[in-house]
Amino acid sequence: MLTGQPILVLKEGTTRESGRGAQSKNIAAARAIADAVRSTLGPKGMDKMLVDSMGDVVITNDGVTILKEIDVEHPAAKMLIEVAKTQDEECGDGTTTAVILTGELLRQAELLIEQDVHPTTITQGFRLAADRAIEVMDSVARDVTLGDRRMLRKIAETSMTGKAAGPLKNHLGQIAVDGVLAIAEERPSGVQVDLDNIKVEKKQGGNIKDSALIEGIILDKERVHSGMPSFIKGAKIALINSALEIKKTEVDAKIQINDPSMMNAFLAEEERMLKDMVDKVKKAKANVVICQKGIDDVAQHFLAKNGVFAIRRAKKSDMEKLSRATGARIVTNLEDLTAEDLGKAKLVEERKVAGDDMTFVTGCRNPKAVSILIRGGTEHVIDEIDRALNDGLHVVAVALEDGKVIAGGGSTAMEIVENLRDYAASVGGREQMAIEAFASALEIVPRTLAENAGIDAIDTLIKIRTAHKDGKVSAGLNVYNGRIEDMVKNNVVEPLRVGTQAITSATESSVMILRIDDVIASRGGGGMPGGAPGGMPGGMPPGYGGEDF
Repeated sequence: MLTGQPILVLKEGTTRESGRGAQSKNIAAARAIADAVRSTLGPKGMDKMLVDSMGDVVITNDGVTILKEIDVEHPAAKMLIEVAKTQDEECGDGTTTAVILTGELLRQAELLIEQDVHPTTITQGFRLAADRAIEVMDSVARDVTLGDRRMLRKIAETSMTGKAAGPLKNHLGQIAVDGVLAIAEERPSGVQVDLDNIKVEKKQGGNIKDSALIEGIILDKERVHSGMPSFIKGAKIALINSALEIKKTEVDAKIQINDPSMMNAFLAEEERMLKDMVDKVKKAKANVVICQKGIDDVAQHFLAKNGVFAIRRAKKSDMEKLSRATGARIVTNLEDLTAEDLGKAKLVEERKVAGDDMTFVTGCRNPKAVSILIRGGTEHVIDEIDRALNDGLHVVAVALEDGKVIAGGGSTAMEIVENLRDYAASVGGREQMAIEAFASALEIVPRTLAENAGIDAIDTLIKIRTAHKDGKVSAGLNVYNGRIEDMVKNNVVEPLRVGTQAITSATESSVMILRIDDVIASRGGGGMPGGAPGGMPGGMPPGYGGEDF
């Protein structure tokens, strides 16, 4: 009865792409993201300059920073950015590896789809291969402990190699290791590291070599009164979470003053109350006061008169770090302040750094919170050093928490490849093809390292394969001389979690993208505006099916 009548199921303006077309476009979009960061991998990786709509410039080769900065439209491409973010949050390093591995897994999967292997079969094979890969990594991992400073430094330096911080990785690696060891806690469940207990302050000027670890806390604050001492030796620190001011009434009140004597009495009473507050501080024998709230001008005068160094409006996070560093208890009610609540430090000093007055609380005994001061010639240099140091801190923390490290330089990837190829034959069926494809995808790591270093990738892969067949588990590419060498002896190591997380994230995201065979996009929704075929945005470089990234 409805012959010739169109049946409208989807809302007008909605576009739909299904079957092979949807899969190929999703894969192309994800691969475009992987290709965008591929040239940054390894010690010889190049940097990217990113300019946002406001004209702000970021220069970096940190994978997750690049992906956060670029404005991505395509949903499949956004999934790869999630991979990088997850890798960064879990491990602090390996973001570029995770993304290019995802892109290569999808490329290998597309070749299988063209041979009429069903996506479900491919995803099953990929999952089997990922489980096997993690087992292999566990078997080749080495132990690391709190006392193994040399290995921890190797881990930190490896994560910084290839970044702007590379030439000074020895200095910055030592800072990262000392910082993490200062705050690491041994518990029955294992070593715990809370990196929130490391405060990073950046100040433009000076040299990168001037960057230092402070065994205490740096506050970007100055003393509240010029009459106060600029330094206090043998500091007894009171942390106060209440204002040294006269409280305003919580209800509307009117004070009627009829003659000048009443006014004088009112002001004298106010001054007495403020003096009482300062007397409580003095009674507790505190010579440094760090207040989270305000300090009245009159109170400042009395504190200065008593030789007390005071800071006001400190951040809550800084107060907590000061408490962990000095052993002080944060007091909410000034009435409760006693000598037992005070923290101790050898020196509290106001120093001028890059033209700004900053307060250094140093010489804390066994501090459980520390600070790192980063210096550099320009803002862009400081930001890149900060990112490199952040990676270093994270990988040292992760290595201590897990107690395991693996060799880098593509060596672990190639050990997994050799194992997977043997494993694939034992699985059989069409899943065997997917496992072999997974193994081929893992070769992207040593291949990219070689390409970025200007070394022949095919020759490199053949040489590494030969070394691993001869039982050299740690054999990888030395990008500086093109030789295949023992990566552990070359001090190229990374935490086990960096590798396992990269493989897990890459597998999960590629499986999710492969299982999509239908993309339905409503007008203006889902980041896929209409106007181009299939509802996909145009403007993509040739060869990527019109997806925009």
